[in-house]
Amino acid sequence: MANKSRTLARERRHIRVRKHVFGTAERPRLNVFKSLSGIYAQIIDDIEGNTLVSASSIDKDLREKMKGMKKTEQAKAIGQAVAERAKSQGISSVVFDRGGFRYVGRVKALADGAREGGLQF
Repeated sequence: MANKSRTLARERRHIRVRKHVFGTAERPRLNVFKSLSGIYAQIIDDIEGNTLVSASSIDKDLREKMKGMKKTEQAKAIGQAVAERAKSQGISSVVFDRGGFRYVGRVKALADGAREGGLQF
């Protein structure tokens, strides 16, 4: 039961954050989701409702690279990958949506990786 209430609390926090964080075509939203095993990032244009770019620890082309890495190292690599893919689409500036998760550990590592990859937020 504790797990369900933790999930609900995170979802409530995410809704609260989303009231203020909105992605446009010029400055889309970088959304982060983490599970126990993986981490996922996608860049979303909220006006159109489209996912423009995504990267995750289960992507076929990134999965091999992730083997033997710690979760925070994986998160940083995902951040760099999503930034690289965004650059190829012409996206340089985003708003960061931490998805109701605290800005520590894997979420922070992903954000740092995206910044290193050239995204501004």
